[in-house]
Amino acid sequence: MVEPSSVEYVELGEHSSPKLDKYQKVSIVPLVFLIFYEVSGGPFGVEDSVQAAGPLLALLGFLLVPFIWSVPEALITAELGTMFPENGGYVVWVSSALGPYWGFQQGWMKWLSGVIDNALYPVLFLDYLKSAFPALEGGMPRTIAVLALTLVLTYMSYRGLNIVGWVAILLGVFSLLPFIFMGFLAIPKLEPSRWFVMDLGFIDWGLYLNTLFWNLNYWDSISTLAGEVENPSKTLPKALFYAVILVVFAYFFPLLIGTGAIPLDRQLWTDGYFSDIAKVLGGVWLLTWIQAAAALSNMGMFLAEMSSDSFQLEGMATRGMLPEFFAKRSRYGTPLVGILFSATGVILLSWMSFQEIVAAENFLYCFGMIMEFIAFVKLRIDHPAESRPYKIPLGTVGSIIMCIPPSLLILVVLAFASFKVMVISMVAVIIGLILEPCLRYSEKKRWFRFSVNADLQDFRSAYE
Repeated sequence: MVEPSSVEYVELGEHSSPKLDKYQKVSIVPLVFLIFYEVSGGPFGVEDSVQAAGPLLALLGFLLVPFIWSVPEALITAELGTMFPENGGYVVWVSSALGPYWGFQQGWMKWLSGVIDNALYPVLFLDYLKSAFPALEGGMPRTIAVLALTLVLTYMSYRGLNIVGWVAILLGVFSLLPFIFMGFLAIPKLEPSRWFVMDLGFIDWGLYLNTLFWNLNYWDSISTLAGEVENPSKTLPKALFYAVILVVFAYFFPLLIGTGAIPLDRQLWTDGYFSDIAKVLGGVWLLTWIQAAAALSNMGMFLAEMSSDSFQLEGMATRGMLPEFFAKRSRYGTPLVGILFSATGVILLSWMSFQEIVAAENFLYCFGMIMEFIAFVKLRIDHPAESRPYKIPLGTVGSIIMCIPPSLLILVVLAFASFKVMVISMVAVIIGLILEPCLRYSEKKRWFRFSVNADLQDFRSAYE
């Protein structure tokens, strides 16, 4: 497709900061597994889809919804992530298209939804261990364990992104292997007729959609680490492609085994049910492996999310959206203040229940994704000749059409949110609307020091 020659070329974000070159970059294999843990971490948590809608809709959901939601989000992340290869990711995209005020709102909602998401993983980690250690079921021992686990994982995030990436590879292999074994053991017991069971009169659409949405989103989170990626213009699109295949397989294959090899009792399909299936098919050794894999998978998701959240804050600080101290890095190249802020948020939000966490983060995440779709289309219209190392092979009209199905899905997810979740989420949105002008006022009064990295374009001046 030939771009019109009358359009003036404007460099928006083609190069990442040379100041980041002194830190070790993330290569493609660790990046694939970081994306895998940002989005998935394995099939742990998909069980509710069977309880909510039965085997057929659960299988169809995890096979078809990726094409409606995951693929468009991954493609947009590949295009804009290579167009703006710097930390901050979607905050920079929205700021460039809609201005820094809305970029800050994007950053606030995405960071908050990420922290809410991360509050879930220490809790789920302990849920998979409480059968072996009953003391972790509740009370002070559980509280102490949540705090201790959060601190240990936060320290691992502090030690460096490359360590997190290679840990993600080890955890990913360890978490997926037991399901391969389970697949071989299940072959003699598979009954294909079980896959087609559906009862339209007994479907919890809210739980079904929230489970699908929660397990298939956050593809854009890796964009906040784009400045840490080795040769992002080539590595990021490839990593996203491989990660999409890995995530779909990690969901669909275990569901296919579990629903086909075991007689259906929908009420049993809750968090941790894959452990029970493993015991039936392979015995205690496979159950133990699945439980350990589930527990460690939650560690991997925590590390990936913590990295994304903290580097997002660092990227916002280098753009002058947050005080300068958020951009300070440790000797390991990690954003220390961003990690501490994110870890504090995780601890403060760990009191929420599983269903409340999933619904609240989905609600906030939906608002952020709407702004991302708008920014993507607006940048295509306003800057068609801008350098895009990876470009989705669609014109402006095609890009708009691609964003329609996921936008409709967002509206459906928002419609099924409970009143309590809506109120909490709207309060969070209002806080962000007020917080940004308060930060600008503090900058004017010089209460905090703000600065824009000299190697990055200051887009704030264009909107003042």
